Amino acid sequence: MPLVTTKKILLDAQKGKYAIGAFNVENMEMIQAVVAAAEELQSPVILQTTPTTIKYGSLEYYYANARTAAEKASVPIAIHLDHGNSFELAMQAFRAGYTSIMIDGSYEVFDKNIAVTKAVAEACHSSGIPVEAELGKVGGKEDDLDGGGARYTDPQEAKLFVEKTGVDFLAVAIGTAHGIYKGVPKLDLERLSEIQKVVTIPLVLHGTSGVPDDTVRECIHRGICKVNYATDLRIAFSKGVSEVLREVPDTIDPKKYSSKGREEVKKYVMNKIEVCGSAGKA
Repeated sequence: MPLVTTKKILLDAQKGKYAIGAFNVENMEMIQAVVAAAEELQSPVILQTTPTTIKYGSLEYYYANARTAAEKASVPIAIHLDHGNSFELAMQAFRAGYTSIMIDGSYEVFDKNIAVTKAVAEACHSSGIPVEAELGKVGGKEDDLDGGGARYTDPQEAKLFVEKTGVDFLAVAIGTAHGIYKGVPKLDLERLSEIQKVVTIPLVLHGTSGVPDDTVRECIHRGICKVNYATDLRIAFSKGVSEVLREVPDTIDPKKYSSKGREEVKKYVMNKIEVCGSAGKA
């Protein structure tokens, strides 16, 4: 089917009290793996690319891969700009055909975050494309994204932010971090519940790689409708590639080791679809 926007699938998830897995993809094989997992479990799924990934391959290349995968699939597939770091990049992704846009103004002061988010939302809504924003600051480092120290989302600020921007989904900071955790993350689940009480739109959890599955399930119970995974997909793909090269060091055909990477990513994604509760929801 054609690519879909994230609007309906996330509102359906909110109503059904499950979440949609959003998976950062770096190449064709990872896109194939995510979609194959979604097909097997009959789940909607979101493909994501970050600014660094786009710099490596371009919006047009990733969009073309996602569109082709979606057209061959029987389940809803969306292509989302993750952590769009400027109005200009958000508009480039919008014009390239992305069906969901994130503008991350969390590094700005509150009023400037509102201003840039509102501008992106107004531009994208004119064509029915939904927009995600972030309030607070998810810590850690991944790619060129350096969140530094985390700054938790204030529930009342979140309520005002949503009202003033008209944004469709909100990424909240409750203790997760980008990249690889040093120890088990401790999330402020009560803060999440307080945000959910005053914000009516679907909430998003970033930095979920490495968060225990039971904790993710509890976050979904408390209002999370979109769960982002990135670092663990890279680890899974690299694990597959390394396994082939370790067993047959003189392998020169990229298809041989890339296919094993694809296999490992598919297994990982299938597990996370089950954790999110979206299996059978296509």
